[in-house]
Parts: sequence; C-alpha cells; structure tokens
Amino acid sequence: MKPSSRPTRKLVRPSALQAESLRQTRREHASEISEDYAEAIADLAASQGEARVVDLARRLGVTHVTVNRTLARLQRDGYVIARPYRAIFLTEAGRRLAAECHRRHAVVVAFLRALGIPEKTAELDAEGIEHHVSPQTLAAFERHVRRTTP
Repeated sequence: MKPSSRPTRKLVRPSALQAESLRQTRREHASEISEDYAEAIADLAASQGEARVVDLARRLGVTHVTVNRTLARLQRDGYVIARPYRAIFLTEAGRRLAAECHRRHAVVVAFLRALGIPEKTAELDAEGIEHHVSPQTLAAFERHVRRTTP
C-alpha cells in the first residue's frame, strides 16, 4: 500500500473537552512568563546577590525593553519590587512562585531522567513541560520517580 493511499485515522475529541484544553493552555501561557521571570530573579539573587535588568535580559534572551515591560506587570501583580536602575527583588508571593516553579522543574527533570532521557534533553524539555503539567500529572511523575529510583 502506498503511503498516500493509507486510510487516515482521525482523532476525535468532544468539543467541550477540546475547548477546555485550549482554555487551560491559554491560562498556562499567561502565567508562564511570570514563572520564568520569578525563577530567573531567584536564581540571579542566589548566584550573584542581586538581579538586574541587564542580567535578566541576558539570561532570558530578551531585550531590556521587554524586561522592563514585564517587570512593570510583575510589580502590578505583586511578585516583584523594582525601581529604575536598581536591583529587582521578589516579594513573598514572588518567592513562593519561584520556589514552586523550581520544584515543578525538578520533578519533571527527575521523571524524564527516570525514563532514560539524557540530562541535557531532560532539562530543555522540562522548561516547557513544567508550565503545563497539571497537579495530578505532576503527582504521578513524583510517584513514578519514587518507585523507580533507589
């Protein structure tokens, strides 16, 4: 049989399930940037003693303008304290967000490593997965890692 003449199987999902899935993805994308910034600020503060706009721009691969716009939103949302030409600090809410993001990232990396994924690939893949994994799936990842690691 030629590849072009193979019958195709179409995945059919109920429209309500698809709509909810797409809504969830949009919500996750909206929080993904906040999470990435909170993690980066926490990492920079831990390794360098402070986080600055120039450091965030370099670390996240974006422009200074993008960092400043995002910081204004994070400040409005209560995650950071930022003043022009000064260091950037996480608020208590920002520290909680960063800690949760680090935890999710670590769980996803451990899960992927338990599946035999090389460390570099697991780290790269976890960066996207960590923002979209549900609490139930993350808990299943943790259970799997506990069962498969000594």
